[in-house]
Amino acid sequence: MSLFNSMNISATGLTAERLRMDVISKNIANANTTRTASGTPYRRQVVTFREKTSPLPFSHFLNQASKNQYGIGGVEVTGIHHDPAPNKMVYDPGHPDANSEGYVEMPNVDIMTEMANLITASRAYEANVNAMNTSKNMAQRALEIGR
Repeated sequence: MSLFNSMNISATGLTAERLRMDVISKNIANANTTRTASGTPYRRQVVTFREKTSPLPFSHFLNQASKNQYGIGGVEVTGIHHDPAPNKMVYDPGHPDANSEGYVEMPNVDIMTEMANLITASRAYEANVNAMNTSKNMAQRALEIGR
């Protein structure tokens, strides 16, 4: 694996974690949104990842392994999905979206969960930055050896 491959892998992680932080921020911003454009309360969104693989046959990987060359790898976003958890019902008879019994259907967003997810996404982003900086430093040191 070359230094550039490790930088590309870190770049895929940076991109994925940035998107995850954007979605978490959107969830936090809409934690009290009881009416969206469709007329329903906001639904929490979740980002899913998977390992980035190439659609090459197994024989290709055997040939590459014998030459000690591997694919780039990394991570990719498979999608942004709505959380199936039920919405919260809050008693607030004065709210414009209250039903006949005085309950308002609130989004299924828990601020504490979102903040914990934001911290883990931020830490993962930092780890990818550190990995990329380490690869960059290794490349610079290799160039200094050649002087």
